[in-house]
Amino acid sequence: MFSLHQMPFGAEPSAEGVRFSLWAPDAERVQLIVDGGEPIDVARDGEGFARVIVASAGPGSTYTWSIDGQTGIPDPASRFQPDGVFSPSLVTNPSFEWRGTEWRGRPWEQAVIYEVHVGTATSAGTFDALAERLDAIADLGVTMIELMPIAECPGARNWGYDGVLPFAPNSAYGTPDSLKRLIDSAHSRGIMMMLDVVYNHFGPSGNFLPLYAKSFFTDRHHTPWGEAIDFDAKDRQAVRDFVVHNALYWIDEFRFDGLRLDAVHAINDDSDPHVLTEIAEAVHAKAGSRHVHLVIENEQNASRWLTRDEQGKPKQYNAQWNDDIHHCWHVLLTGEAEAYYEDYASTPLQGLGRCLSEGFAYQGEPSAHAGGKPRGEVSAHLPPQAFVAFLQNHDQIGNRAFGERLSALSEPDQLAIAHALLILSPQIPLLFMGEEWSASTPFQFFVDFSDDPDLSNAVRDGRRREFARFKSFADHESSARIPDPTDEATFGASRLIWEERVWPPHSDVLGAIRHLLALRHEHVVPLLSSGWIDATYEMRGEFGLEVRWRFAGGNLKFLMQLGPGTLRAAADDESDIVWSSAGASTDAGTHILEGWSAVVSKGPARGATR
Repeated sequence: MFSLHQMPFGAEPSAEGVRFSLWAPDAERVQLIVDGGEPIDVARDGEGFARVIVASAGPGSTYTWSIDGQTGIPDPASRFQPDGVFSPSLVTNPSFEWRGTEWRGRPWEQAVIYEVHVGTATSAGTFDALAERLDAIADLGVTMIELMPIAECPGARNWGYDGVLPFAPNSAYGTPDSLKRLIDSAHSRGIMMMLDVVYNHFGPSGNFLPLYAKSFFTDRHHTPWGEAIDFDAKDRQAVRDFVVHNALYWIDEFRFDGLRLDAVHAINDDSDPHVLTEIAEAVHAKAGSRHVHLVIENEQNASRWLTRDEQGKPKQYNAQWNDDIHHCWHVLLTGEAEAYYEDYASTPLQGLGRCLSEGFAYQGEPSAHAGGKPRGEVSAHLPPQAFVAFLQNHDQIGNRAFGERLSALSEPDQLAIAHALLILSPQIPLLFMGEEWSASTPFQFFVDFSDDPDLSNAVRDGRRREFARFKSFADHESSARIPDPTDEATFGASRLIWEERVWPPHSDVLGAIRHLLALRHEHVVPLLSSGWIDATYEMRGEFGLEVRWRFAGGNLKFLMQLGPGTLRAAADDESDIVWSSAGASTDAGTHILEGWSAVVSKGPARGATR
């Protein structure tokens, strides 16, 4: 089946051969070299595009660009780099035999997200190896797999946020067709596929764009990771088209069911419309009748990107990763209060109540970690499914010095309660790979810049300096224990061990998570689909919290005691208990919660509609 997303750059086969196109506004001379042959001079048009059709080229041809005499430059819109970033690009065959041609995705309300790093999810670390785990993932109750970034970057191992060729699936994981097989196989099991994409910066090595398109970047804006992309200059439509078409490419040519946009607070654009608006409008137009979902990560808690129409459907973005709810849970479970956790350390339970009922904990209040500056926008008007909630993700595990999972930092019984309230909340839950069985392996920060020893040293030293401000790493000896991110052993230590999931106590955790996800699909998803009305929370003493959500199809209530003491509260008439923990009981119409315990109940719809 023909599956090609047409765009104004890159290499695209046609009846006449292959059309090659490169935006090179700052080059003096542009040449194309196909299959190692003689350089072909390529003239540029008034917009800076160098375009040529080569009749002898076709799928399987390799090619590079030569800019002002510098050769061996890959195509920034390359669809595949068989031998990595510093090698020729490959013209791919757009034909793929999709089996799930009738697949239209699933409504967002049904999403249960499973975040995956392809390279460490299996021992082989490939798309094909991950496909072999799809039955287990589907059996768990997951309905969406989110892949961490897969764009081609230097080296054989990376988290993915150092990508420099954003259209090329990382060759360390397999071919474009093996990625399509993974997606097709997931769809056949009812699993949606989401891709994490990075539109705020390029990686520090292997980015050739400044050589011939200096105007792709700007010093008017800044990011923590490198030069900012110039989206708002008047003559930058080619730059905006590059990222808009990248989003469409993954949705159209690879049939991903959604995208998660990394760190959009670092996407600076003063123009109207904002490039985020342009991306969302283009994706929704391309999706047509398909369910295609867009999620953002945004440290600024800018709720304006999550607005709904009169029918409750998202105008632009479905949801945001909600770091606030993670931070509240983390403080409650571990007691840690350094770095950004200081903003949540004094009232974590109250913050949790606000997160569960209103979305963000910070909706314009000053943040101590941000130097007292206000953070966030009002979010109480948004439905719960506008927020992706999690206890763990790649950042919150991997940005720790040793990459410890939460199961290594908290009490198992308390973590079990947190998992229940995560999964049975009407917000969209996300699990990080292996979390469902409390995997014993860490997830550490790793890179491979072996082609650039100076960069490797800088990354290694920077990692240790980053943690020097923490009390536990203040001395040199402690700092030296931090795993070397450039060492292959750090990557190897992060690989999942799937065999352990059937061994106690991992098997007990797995069974509990599977049961909770079944309860979610039975009790919570129908409420979400019926329409949200409102939500409230109330503190019940020092360690008690009650949260209520009203939906057109019924009401949901959390009652929890997350600390010493006893909480007594009247049980709702006509409500049924969906789940309760050890330490929770009901007697003569009264819920009694001892110590860390919780009750989740569901009742019939009451009150006004929204």
